Amino acid sequence: MTTNKTITVLLIDDHPVVRSGYRRLLENTTDIKVVAEADNGELGCVLYQKYKPDIAIIDLNMPGIGGLETIYRIKKKDPHAKILVFSMHTNESIVKRVLQMGVSGYITKEESAEQLLKAVRQVSQGRMYIDPEINSIALTELSMNSSNEPLDVLSKREFQLFQLLAEGNSIAQIAEILSISPKTVGVHHANIMKKLKLQNNLQLIRLAIRCNIICP
Repeated sequence: MTTNKTITVLLIDDHPVVRSGYRRLLENTTDIKVVAEADNGELGCVLYQKYKPDIAIIDLNMPGIGGLETIYRIKKKDPHAKILVFSMHTNESIVKRVLQMGVSGYITKEESAEQLLKAVRQVSQGRMYIDPEINSIALTELSMNSSNEPLDVLSKREFQLFQLLAEGNSIAQIAEILSISPKTVGVHHANIMKKLKLQNNLQLIRLAIRCNIICP
């Protein structure tokens, strides 16, 4: 027995041209509807609670709390949330961290329009969709195999802070973004530096570039 249920989607991406392209693509179908758009993670979390979409499509690189924190907050409120990450990142550390957060799919922005539609439909059915380009990484993570990625020694929260530090945010800014105290940020910062054997933030930034966490 088939149903005609429309798949509702929330778009969270800070680029208006990209969001417009997503909307046109998704709504040029008979079974998908974009119910809301957000240009930052804070608004995305609010709109998710308001509309309760079937799927939230989230970019990882956004100003403010960023994609990782957005995923964390949505999943904390709704553990069953279906989230499809649509990102330029293919870095192993980032992919693994996102999978550990319980997302339903990961697709790169280099994929075709047809692949995005396929991903949305597959995720809506309760199945995971992983971009073929990074599927081997996903399988490694899901089978709990280890890797030699230097950032794997960081906890989920430390990885978030590492990314924010690499992007040039201060301790005070990170505390505000993550809604934690500057003292807590300082403790995490010290742990990150110790675990990665780094002497200063310049070395941290160089490592982030080498690991493709940020662009030079």
